[in-house]
Amino acid sequence: MPWEIRLSALAIFYLGPPLLLIAAVAFVYYTARIPDPMALRLKEQAPVVRILARDGSLLSERGAGDAYVPIDLLPRHLIDAVIATEDRRFFKHWGLDPSGMMRAAFTNLSQGRVAQGGSTLTQQLAKNLFLGSERTWARKLEELVLALWLEMRLGKRNILELYLNRVYFGAGAYGIETASRRFFAKSARDVTVVEAALLAGLLKAPSRYSPASNPPMARERANSVLAKMVEAGFLSVEESEKAARAMPHLAETSPRGQSGVDYAVDAVLERLPSLVAGPASEVVVETTIDANLQRRAQALVHGALTNGAGTNAGQAGLVLMDVDGAIRALVGGRSYAESQFNRALKARRQPGSVFKMFVYLAALESGLTPDSTVLDLPILGSGWSPRNEGAGYRGAVTLRDALAQSMNAAAARLNMTVGPRKTAAVARRLGIRSELRADASLALGTSEVTLLELTSAYGVLANGGRELDAHIVSRVRTASGQLLFERRPGPENVLVAPEHVAAMNDMLSAVLASGTGKRAALPGHPAAGKTGTSQDFRDAWFVGYTAQFVAGVWVGNDDGRAMNKVMGGSLPARLWRDAMLIAYDGDASTSTAPSIASLAAGEPHQSAERRANVVPLMPRERIGADFIERATTIAEDPPPAPTQSTSSGWIGTAKDLLRGLGFGP
Repeated sequence: MPWEIRLSALAIFYLGPPLLLIAAVAFVYYTARIPDPMALRLKEQAPVVRILARDGSLLSERGAGDAYVPIDLLPRHLIDAVIATEDRRFFKHWGLDPSGMMRAAFTNLSQGRVAQGGSTLTQQLAKNLFLGSERTWARKLEELVLALWLEMRLGKRNILELYLNRVYFGAGAYGIETASRRFFAKSARDVTVVEAALLAGLLKAPSRYSPASNPPMARERANSVLAKMVEAGFLSVEESEKAARAMPHLAETSPRGQSGVDYAVDAVLERLPSLVAGPASEVVVETTIDANLQRRAQALVHGALTNGAGTNAGQAGLVLMDVDGAIRALVGGRSYAESQFNRALKARRQPGSVFKMFVYLAALESGLTPDSTVLDLPILGSGWSPRNEGAGYRGAVTLRDALAQSMNAAAARLNMTVGPRKTAAVARRLGIRSELRADASLALGTSEVTLLELTSAYGVLANGGRELDAHIVSRVRTASGQLLFERRPGPENVLVAPEHVAAMNDMLSAVLASGTGKRAALPGHPAAGKTGTSQDFRDAWFVGYTAQFVAGVWVGNDDGRAMNKVMGGSLPARLWRDAMLIAYDGDASTSTAPSIASLAAGEPHQSAERRANVVPLMPRERIGADFIERATTIAEDPPPAPTQSTSSGWIGTAKDLLRGLGFGP
């Protein structure tokens, strides 16, 4: 007899009885503890989710009423869509699907990521009904035992019925009936084939595939579900193609979209499943949103875009938070009724010159100061020569002036000196998670990021260099007071040294005092920030902060169309200023503004002995094959300081410039 068969027989002989005994004890225990899981359907209803503002007032309430639908009343194509997508072997396995687990493991290993799950519908229901969200081997083992018990206790149809009435579909909708009414304004009994595919597609990633906030992605996912239904034999090719051509009728959102808080409410609901294991009968979510500020900020954005017809700007996003990271206002677009896509959280756009903050911070950490000089002159012979907007080139300038006037050539040279990889590393340290291309153009903001990422990164400076965790949910509890989640501040890791924070405050405050951000200046409140405009006026930004708040504004068009010369220092700067004034008007704790000195702590103008000048690329330097290699090498040591000029004023600067170009000793 082969050794494999003998080993299997011995394993069954010695391990079988103990395992059967453990399973029998577990089954008896669960049967005594939960006499009849189907009794849940008698009291099952869509959980009420109450979302509160930071002052305890009601922002929104989602879910209500009896939403439990027996499986016999649901259309067959809806059940088939869920089975084909989530657990094609549901009616063939006994709660666990070893072949499905092996297939998922192989797929995940081959792709190097978690691309496919191996849990059956029964396992998902067991987790939803009885278990928490923790990921431990003990919890997984209990999930497996409970799945077997549910199969023996309930049977397939009852398991599927409970699953469909409890699973989360996004936007605060727990259960198939609530989801159908939320997205299609009709009962789940009446959904069409394509609507069933849309609902089934939500189960994989409710926020990503929501037909309310991302219709193109939802439609693409629905087509994938229809293809799976064909593979499973639930639909013919002709029926699938006919369904794919049909247009689902989405629910009207106009009444809800006029409240001014809907983008913030959706952001809260997207966070809810990861914070709470399963739905309670009533959930109360305490948020950081300032209700008055939120409504006025939404009206501000809508009014600015409506009244600015000549700007050709169709959309905008706004994030405003305090220096602890608590989001006070979140505006995802011009109108929630027109589009539920949250541009503040999800849209990745080129930040333009707003990204220069990371370049200058990298330069400071390499040993430079705001009074170090950099050449604002063209880079010739490289095939890429950044130009300044309108004002030409200014020769040798301080870092402070270069940033305040947003000089592109100076920023590009500075980026070359410290190395784009170092600039990218600084950005990642401050919280940028989007992919960054560490090349020569990084200094000018050519890598796409989100508004929330940029605002949070500037918030690190507002927070004195300490790590900032942007958050919108502070606590989640049941109506009876049971605590489900509470945000607890973690350790405040220092990401930027105090002296570098002071230097950045110095330079960024100059942007509002004398640079491109004058329109953002706040009367009575010292502020710092940066403007940004991407190529051909496709994106315009302003991100800045005070001692109490940090905010970011983006203006542009979803399709990337050019605006009519809208720059970061125009419409975005005015929106930022108006939003900040509203925030100060409604916050009694900010009545006393700190001085300019406290905002830009430290010596804003360093003495001559402490200045360290940059050695930039010369304007007519021959650009060799090592240009990119030098640009992408991290500068380990600060650039050496050249010999200080013995002359002062413009004569000394001119002599330094001529000496740098190769004239004179």
